[in-house]
Amino acid sequence: MLPFTHDDFLEVFRAYNAAIWPAQIVAYALGIAAVILLVSPNPARSRAILAILALMWLWTAIVYHWGFFSAINRVAFLFSALFVLQGALLAWFAFSGQLMVGLRGDVARVLAIGLIAYALLLYPVIGWLAGQRYPSVPVFGVAPCPLVIFTFGLLLLTRPVPLILLIIPTLWSVVGGSAAFLLHVPQDWALLASGLPVVAALLAARRNNAAAA
Repeated sequence: MLPFTHDDFLEVFRAYNAAIWPAQIVAYALGIAAVILLVSPNPARSRAILAILALMWLWTAIVYHWGFFSAINRVAFLFSALFVLQGALLAWFAFSGQLMVGLRGDVARVLAIGLIAYALLLYPVIGWLAGQRYPSVPVFGVAPCPLVIFTFGLLLLTRPVPLILLIIPTLWSVVGGSAAFLLHVPQDWALLASGLPVVAALLAARRNNAAAA
């Protein structure tokens, strides 16, 4: 049983989206920039993509979870701490330059492109078809669920993938995805379905790389 109602949940997003405008446009611009960077020959593309992800996770941690969601759910302070940790990890890997992010020819690319397209394009369409109207909706880049779906897509295109980067997104796929059924947010149902396939694909890639080495 959740400590808040469906209407309470949507009211948080209404207040949040009104308060942060036009950050939503900036978030979409950054998301599109990350997609463009996937096919860029720029050697700094991986660092830039991870830095964009880090910024989104930190923003969602501090502004959404701590600043707004905590008003109806005290557990949001814990969520905020976890999202800060994920953002810090992404920022560290962006700074270290250890990871490569880009389109690849393996099977995981299809799932990755599907998740990225879902987060950016299909997510708001499904919400609209379900009767949700802005500003009382979660928006890409500044809300946790579409951000985690987008993160899964980019991690599928990352080599090597440190397992530590999978823990918090996978936990949120269970927490946020399960809550989506209780709150009747159909665009978030994909979150619950995406965690296991993404982790399985990334673990398989790690095994294949280890075998090849």
